[in-house]
Amino acid sequence: MPAPLIETQGLVKDYRLGPHTVHALRGVSVQVARGEFLAVMGPSGSGKSTFMNLLGCLDTATVGRYLLDGEDVSRLSQDALARVRNLKIGFVFQGFNLLPRVSAVENVELPLLYNGTLPRERRPKARAKLEAVGLADREHHHPAQLSGGQQQRVAIARALVNDPVLILADEPTGNLDSRTSVEIMVLFQALNRSGITIILVTHEADIAAFAERILSFRDGRLIKDEVVREPREARALLAGLPAQEDEA
Repeated sequence: MPAPLIETQGLVKDYRLGPHTVHALRGVSVQVARGEFLAVMGPSGSGKSTFMNLLGCLDTATVGRYLLDGEDVSRLSQDALARVRNLKIGFVFQGFNLLPRVSAVENVELPLLYNGTLPRERRPKARAKLEAVGLADREHHHPAQLSGGQQQRVAIARALVNDPVLILADEPTGNLDSRTSVEIMVLFQALNRSGITIILVTHEADIAAFAERILSFRDGRLIKDEVVREPREARALLAGLPAQEDEA
């Protein structure tokens, strides 16, 4: 059996709030194979966001191990964690997190600035990722000139520009209407079928149903790990939705 892309072993995360200790994660162990598409669900305070922060190397566990792509990242320095984030992980957020005063292609280039990619190589790479998400004709537009769905596509292109092994998406459809949400899921399913591992946090069961596996959290514990027998097919669903006027 090939080694999993992700393996967590007894992850515990505690936070100190004055005299009190908040047990955000309580011994989470899970494996994720390369090329899986997972959804992570749970109510507010369940631990799902803490879990995603640990997977994204944005934080470190109090106790436990986290192996990413065969490397134990549990005790890396902050600088080393930043290198892992930049080279191996792409992030997509609910609020898009685009810089408003620069163009779409310049937003996509940002991760390349941080890892030392040569200037002459940055623009072609960024343009290729914009084309991959269907926005080749919007590269010079600023975020305010783009619809919400188009802004999220720019954010996805930015997440892809370093060819990561893992995409972490935190409520990526939370600010989008129903049809645009399905369009974004069409894109995620296509990216997943190209071999990219995707882990998606959502509170919407109909969005989680596009994934192949659902992890459910409650009170800091993983309470359910279930395979989705027949994931929703986003492209087929989109074909049955009424068309809307092209935005921006």
